[in-house]
Amino acid sequence: MSQHLYDIPLRRLEGGAATLGEYRGKVLLVVNVASQCGLTPQYTGLEALFGKYEERGLVVLGFPSNDFGAQEPGTSEEIHDFCQRNYGVRFPMFEKIPVNGNSRHPLYEELIAEQPAAQPAAGGQLLAKLKEHGLQPKAATDVMWNFEKFVVGRDGKVIARFAPDVLPDDQALVAAIEAALG
Repeated sequence: MSQHLYDIPLRRLEGGAATLGEYRGKVLLVVNVASQCGLTPQYTGLEALFGKYEERGLVVLGFPSNDFGAQEPGTSEEIHDFCQRNYGVRFPMFEKIPVNGNSRHPLYEELIAEQPAAQPAAGGQLLAKLKEHGLQPKAATDVMWNFEKFVVGRDGKVIARFAPDVLPDDQALVAAIEAALG
């Protein structure tokens, strides 16, 4: 790993510098999100996960990205307003970043380096649907689409990665979070 996840410079959605270092010792669920995606209703489940496990040490972290079908075109203020108005999001959100391609944010470089493959949803057809429309990932390690999920343990190591169609209440994702929480 070239740079520890906790040290990578980030910016909060409402402005201001940040790092994941402030969440040291917590279990993190890092998710690239978008406001105009068919998977956007997952915000409800992500907020429910955060509410259920926050006291035990889970922090859900949202990273808006416009990499997939330009489904996150808004400004930081518009994204914040959308998330509040429609989903009551309380978990931390960060400024829009690229998660794929040559300009991939260093956070996603590290997440992907530690977990190069996402666990697919049981019976999931998302990859096949993306291929039908010529939207499949360019590389096998690329983030597939909006709402891919990375679980980071209390020690800062990426311990699991889940495909976008693995819903927040999916048994495999919940089991990974519960195991990491201890």
